[in-house]
Amino acid sequence: MNKQIKRYLTITLGTCISGIALNAFFLPHHLLSGGITGLGMILYYLFGWQVSVTNILFNIPLFILAYKLMSRNYFISGIYGTLVLSFFLHLFAPLQQLTQVHDPMLSCIAGGVLHGIGLGTLYRVGGSTGGSDIIGAIVQKFYSISIGTTGFLINIVLLTAGAFFFGLEPALYTLTAYFIVFKVSNAFTDGFDFKKNIIIISDRNEEIAEAIIKIVGRGVTYIEGEGAYTHQHRKLLFCVVKLTQVAKIKQLVKKLDPFAFMIVQDASDVFGRGFTQRTDHTVQRPPELRTGWSEMGEAEKV
Repeated sequence: MNKQIKRYLTITLGTCISGIALNAFFLPHHLLSGGITGLGMILYYLFGWQVSVTNILFNIPLFILAYKLMSRNYFISGIYGTLVLSFFLHLFAPLQQLTQVHDPMLSCIAGGVLHGIGLGTLYRVGGSTGGSDIIGAIVQKFYSISIGTTGFLINIVLLTAGAFFFGLEPALYTLTAYFIVFKVSNAFTDGFDFKKNIIIISDRNEEIAEAIIKIVGRGVTYIEGEGAYTHQHRKLLFCVVKLTQVAKIKQLVKKLDPFAFMIVQDASDVFGRGFTQRTDHTVQRPPELRTGWSEMGEAEKV
């Protein structure tokens, strides 16, 4: 299948999932989404204006203002994402009356997970639904404020407005939903096959490295280091392992050198020999916004 067709089908799937989440769980309980969609939801709660309509109306002038700041591919996919999200918001609007979840906390959990899956699905292929990304591009151009910072400030304003108009309790539910959406969308973007970085400092590094290679079956890299206090040169061990292999490595290290210093950190988006081998640009970094048209915006191979 053509990669661009697959990409747009994925964006369609992601916006479809988000459309279901917003109608079935967010709107019945006065929860808010982020960005322009969130603004549309406030207007819906106050005046009954359909979110599907305001989402398009507010995004059109933003795309017109920002098209020179965006790569051609991101501009087109952003417009497409905005249109299909609005379509699904309209299509699934009857779910607001059909929902059987009456507990706001359950709704913010279920809706946050589902909306996070939807956003993570389209983020994996560099998709966008416009909104705060576009505003962020404009602000970054003239005020050198990052797109992420602008998006965060927009969501804070929306959250404050929600608390003002609808009370503190819905705002706190919305904050919970924001957190869930963020964590789930990141998990879908980076993948669920969790990996760990391990750094080991030991006087018996060669024995530990050999044990990791032979027993655990993972490669190890030596990193030259120097103690800041003692100025003693030593080799650090570095390896990336699966989550299920961490306990075994801890056992080996404690057995071979009880005084070893070991650091275990989360690793995301690991690929290459021994892990996921990428042959295309299925997973992309968040699309960069650039001055002028650029074919680089089509995809970044990482």
